[in-house]
Amino acid sequence: MAGCWPYLGRMPNAKAGSPHNPDGAERFNEERAAYTVARAQPNLEAGVAAIREVVATLKPIPGVYRMLDARGDVLYVGKARSLKARVVNYTQVNQLTNRLQRMVSQCRSMEIVTTNSEAEALLLEAQLIKRYRPPFNVLLRDDKSFPFILLRADHEFPRIHKHRGARRAKGNYYGPFASAGSVNTTLNALEKLFLLRSCTDSFFNNRNRPCLLYQIKRCSAPCVGRISGEDYAALVGQAKDFLAGKSSKVQADLEKQMAKAAEGLDFETAAILRDRLRAATFIQGSQAINAKSVGDADVFALRSNGGQMCVQAFFIRGGQNWGHRAFFPSHVKDVEEDQVLANVMLQFYEEVPPPPNVLVDRKLLETELIEAALSELAEKKVAISIPQRGDRRKLMAQAERNAVEALERRLAESGTKAKVQRELAEFLELGEPPKRIEVYDNSHIQGAKAVGAMVVASPEGFEKSQYRKFNIKSAQTNDDFAMMREVMERRFTRAMKDDPDREREGVWPDLVLVDGGKGQLSSVMEVLGELGIEDLPVIGIAKGPHHGREGREIFHFPDGREKMLPTNSPVLFYAQNLRDEVHRYVIGAHRAKRSKAITASPLDEIPGIGPARKRALLLHFGTASKVRAAALEDLQRAPGVSDAVARTIYDFYHAGG
Repeated sequence: MAGCWPYLGRMPNAKAGSPHNPDGAERFNEERAAYTVARAQPNLEAGVAAIREVVATLKPIPGVYRMLDARGDVLYVGKARSLKARVVNYTQVNQLTNRLQRMVSQCRSMEIVTTNSEAEALLLEAQLIKRYRPPFNVLLRDDKSFPFILLRADHEFPRIHKHRGARRAKGNYYGPFASAGSVNTTLNALEKLFLLRSCTDSFFNNRNRPCLLYQIKRCSAPCVGRISGEDYAALVGQAKDFLAGKSSKVQADLEKQMAKAAEGLDFETAAILRDRLRAATFIQGSQAINAKSVGDADVFALRSNGGQMCVQAFFIRGGQNWGHRAFFPSHVKDVEEDQVLANVMLQFYEEVPPPPNVLVDRKLLETELIEAALSELAEKKVAISIPQRGDRRKLMAQAERNAVEALERRLAESGTKAKVQRELAEFLELGEPPKRIEVYDNSHIQGAKAVGAMVVASPEGFEKSQYRKFNIKSAQTNDDFAMMREVMERRFTRAMKDDPDREREGVWPDLVLVDGGKGQLSSVMEVLGELGIEDLPVIGIAKGPHHGREGREIFHFPDGREKMLPTNSPVLFYAQNLRDEVHRYVIGAHRAKRSKAITASPLDEIPGIGPARKRALLLHFGTASKVRAAALEDLQRAPGVSDAVARTIYDFYHAGG
C-alpha cells in the first residue's frame, strides 16, 4: 500500500515495540530510525551529487530552479537572486531541515531558467508552483478561479454579467468576489439599480419584444428600442461610478430625479427611481465592513494552530466589501509563517490582478521585492503595509478574528473527519485510516457511449484535480462487469508502470471502492490478480433492500462477506457521499459524450476538414450524405474547397472503389 516502506534488506521487528511489549518500544524506535537513515543515505548522496553537477554550471544571476525526481516530476520550485549561491546551499546537508533532506534525497536532476531580475524570478516561481503543484512547496489548495463582474465595452448597449477565467473580453472588470453567490446577489441588485442588459448578443439581436426582465423592471429593453443609446450610456456611466466607489454621487442623482418626477406628478417614473434607490441601499447594506476610506485593497491575516495555517483574505474595492475567503495552504510544515503568507499572496495574484494596496498582519522578509513583483504584475504601483490605526486597522482586526474562527472550524471539522476515517478503517478492517480513496463507477445506455470514472478522496475532501474518465473501448456490449474490468486494468497497469515500488504519493490508493455488488467486485479482483496485485483493499458498495427509502448500503468484501451499517451512522453518510460523487461525475461524463455524438458529423472523420470547411460543404450540398455521393468535379466547385481538398474528400469515400 501507498505509504509503506519499500523492502530494502531486513526491517526492524515491529513486534518489539508493540503495546504488548512496551519494554521494547525504545529499542524498536532506535532500530527504525537507524534503518531509515541507512536506507535514505545512498539516496541523499545521489541527490547531492546531482545538485553539485548543476552548481558547476551556474552563475551568480537571478532565476528560477526546479528540482526533479528520477521520473522527471517536479519536486520543488525556488527562486534566487544568485542561482549559484542559492542552489549550492542544498549540498550542505547538515544545515538542511529533515524536510529539505527528504527533498534532496529524491532529486536526480534540475532545470534552470534565468531572469532579468529577482522580481521577475519571484513571479515566475509563483507561476510554476501553480502549474506543477510540487510536493515540497507551500501550495494554495483553493485554486478555483475567482468570479468577477464584467461590464463589456464591445457593443453599443454594453452587457453586464458574471465572468470567470481569462480577461480577454474588452470592458471593465470588477472583482474579485469571494464566491459566485456574492456575485449573483450583487448582479441582481445592479440590474434593478441600473437596468442594464445581461443577455447574450445573440439573444439581444433576435428579440422583437421585451423579455421578462423588462416586465419585472430589471432591464431597460434596449433590444427593442425602449431606451435610447444616449440614455443607456448614461446608465452605464452611473454603473461605472457606483462600482468604482462613487455610490453617494449616484444615490444623490437618483434622489434628485425622483424628487423632480414627483413634483411633475410623474408617479410611475418616481416609483421606478424609488425601487432603484432601494437596490442601491441593499448593495451598500450588504457590505458588513465599513471601508469607505480604504478604496481598493486586499487584506491578509494568518493564524496557525495544531499544525495547520489559515490565511483570511478580505477583498475591498471602491470602499465596498466584496467578500472574504479563508485559505488553508498545504505543505506548511517547517516553513515560517511570514514565508507561507508571502507564498499564498503570490500564488493568489497569479489569478487576480493586485490592487494598489495590500494590507498584511506581519512584516514579510522580502516586502520590497514582493512589492516590485506585484507592481510589475499590475503595471502600477502596489504598496504592502501593516495597518496601525483607523479603518484599516479595524479591517485587519476583523480579518484576524475571522482567521482564528475559520481555523477553529477547520480543526473541528478535521477532528470529525478523522474520527469518521478511523471508524471507516475499523469497519472495513483496514490497518489504518486511508489517505487516498479511489471510487469507481461506469455509465452507459445499453452499452453505447460507455464511460468509466474514478473520483479521489483524501482526509481533506475530494481531490477533483485527480479525477479521471475512461472511454470504454473494448467492452462495447451491455456488460457492466467487462466495463469495470477494462477500467481497472487500464488504471492499475498504468500505476504499476509509473510506480512499481509504490513509493510515490498519489499514485496508489489505500482503499478502492467499487459501485456495485459481487459481480463488479469479482471482476475487479480478477484483474488485480492477473496483474499480481494482492494486497490492495477493495470493497464493493451495493444498494441494499428498500434503498429507495432507507438508503441501506451493503458492503461486499472480497472473501464473500457482507456487512451493513446503521442508517444513522456517520460512516454510512460518508460512504454514500463518495458513491454519490462518483455517480455525479460519471453521469456528467456520459452526458457530455452523448451530446458530442449528437452533434458529430461523418465529415469529422475526414483528415484535414476543419469546422469552416465542414460548414461550407454542408451549406453547399445540404447533407453529409450528399457530400459523400458528390462527384469529384462537384466537390471542386464547392466554395472554399481547393482541388487538393476535394481529392482528399473524394478518395476518403471512394477508396478501393
